[in-house]
Amino acid sequence: MSILANKETRAVIIGGVAGLNAARRMAQFDFLINRPLTVQAFVYPPEEGQQKEIYRGGELNNVTVYSTLEKALTENPHINTALIYIGASRAYQSAMEALDSKEIKLVTMITEGVPEKDAKALRKYALEKGKIFNGPSSIGIMTAGECRLGVIGGEFKNLKLCNLYRPGSFGVITKSGGLSNEAMWLCAQNGDGITTAVAIGGDAYPGTDFVTYLKMFENDPDTKAVVIIGEVGGTLEEEAAEWFGQEKRRIKLIASIGGTCQDVLPQGMKFGHAGAKEGKKGLGSARSKINALREAGAVVPDTFGGLSKAIKQVYVELKATGAIKPEPELDEKLLPELPPSVQEIMKQGEVIVEPLIRTTISDDRGEEPRYVGYAASELCEKGYGIEDVIGLLWNKKLPTKEESEIIKRIIMISADHGPAVSGAFGSIIAACAGIDLPQAVSAGMTMIGPRFGGAVTNAGKYFKYGVKEYPNDIPGFLNWMKQNVGPVPGIGHRVKSVKNPDKRVKYLVEYVTNQTTLHTPCLNYALEVEKITTAKKDNLILNVDGTIGCILVDLDFPEYSLNGFFVLARTIGMIGHWIDQNNQNARLIRLYDYLINYAVKEEREVPEKK
Repeated sequence: MSILANKETRAVIIGGVAGLNAARRMAQFDFLINRPLTVQAFVYPPEEGQQKEIYRGGELNNVTVYSTLEKALTENPHINTALIYIGASRAYQSAMEALDSKEIKLVTMITEGVPEKDAKALRKYALEKGKIFNGPSSIGIMTAGECRLGVIGGEFKNLKLCNLYRPGSFGVITKSGGLSNEAMWLCAQNGDGITTAVAIGGDAYPGTDFVTYLKMFENDPDTKAVVIIGEVGGTLEEEAAEWFGQEKRRIKLIASIGGTCQDVLPQGMKFGHAGAKEGKKGLGSARSKINALREAGAVVPDTFGGLSKAIKQVYVELKATGAIKPEPELDEKLLPELPPSVQEIMKQGEVIVEPLIRTTISDDRGEEPRYVGYAASELCEKGYGIEDVIGLLWNKKLPTKEESEIIKRIIMISADHGPAVSGAFGSIIAACAGIDLPQAVSAGMTMIGPRFGGAVTNAGKYFKYGVKEYPNDIPGFLNWMKQNVGPVPGIGHRVKSVKNPDKRVKYLVEYVTNQTTLHTPCLNYALEVEKITTAKKDNLILNVDGTIGCILVDLDFPEYSLNGFFVLARTIGMIGHWIDQNNQNARLIRLYDYLINYAVKEEREVPEKK
């Protein structure tokens, strides 16, 4: 027999991250005692429809998140308990809804900071409904060998140390979550463990009091004694003493009350819990609680340090009378161990895991990212720029000062080409449609391809091929291109020509050849190709894509990386266009009719359908 929670308990958790953590801790206990998963559903509207991964030992369970409690209960009819892991502003509403559900008999709330009026209303409503509302500020409820609600009991190893895998003979009721774990450990070390432990929470107006749970323990034949850990403030302990002393009880009562130091402290001083405050005329003082409990017949040590001896004393007495029967010792080696994670096994060097991906450029496992071994902050401190980071991440080497200047100029010159080109135009249209920045820039990025910017990679690739295969035979190279590829990438411009040169090309060529010592075989080859192509037609010039592609090849960047420079540079411009349109509060664009050639049939009558 048990109180509050047992092997039939199935729970819904109302809340987000904290609730998920609790569910995973509860699943560890489920694994230890070999029971089905306690948590059947989550209710958390922002994550509706998600599946939360919960391991029960090595078994992976996917638990659904619902937007409403009603949906969760409809699809999981076995749920009979609700755990509230949601903020104080919404905890009251969530608990009320749970208490209203006919399926749910027990509600326990972890939430701290719940207004006193809400706590009082929840207590009153639960009593009217004949249900239990435990909390607020409760770490949970533990029934040894049967059920764990919340994170009560601590880590997996502590569950074993406290003998929580099988029932004992002691009930536990505490205000403090931490002391509930301590009490369970003391019962295991000085007795045979617990039946059920309940943390009622340390608020001034808990949903359920000591007396309610004492009555339940009195009616549970497996519970032979109850340990109460109370504190200064309120009158719950005095009420428990009054109940216990009214008549002879079956259960023994052991109590420890914290706060006797208040005898020498100013009256009204608060301790850790909201309810830990002495009232007027010493009401609720630790000393008055101790006296009341002793007069009622409870075993009350002078200090918390004496609790072990008190539990041991009662345990020995109960064994002597035959109330507690000795149980055969269980070899703890037979208890299951939590399967270690892959990371833990790898640290121990006991397993080899084939990597899923390999990276050779960056590592963020330390205090900060490192690019090819260089700490990002140190690069900044020593005057390196974005052009140097590009060299590290794209080419795995730190550029020289001269090379950095070339990369910087390529990015600057390529950053934008006005609003009319397809990439910028795409981003502008998206901005005018109210699309957010990432999506608007993505719209422009999708335009980058063989006709817009894509020539950078192919220009570098094929001019590099020409240098290698046709170093002294440019006509042969052009003939090979015509037969195998088509027009030479990087050659030709719709607007620019020999008479109207592209100043960007002119600047880059002059800068690289006259102001740096860079060896430029690819760029030189492309300029020689230009002499032949412009002789045929004056707009078949070396364009900016071709120039950039050749220079980057000469800088020893991998040819498949070259379009990245165009993508990176134009992203700067696309972001600028998006910001510009938003600054202007630009309206949705619709093309004017005169910009469209409607090459369609004239209006005609629709025939009858045959």
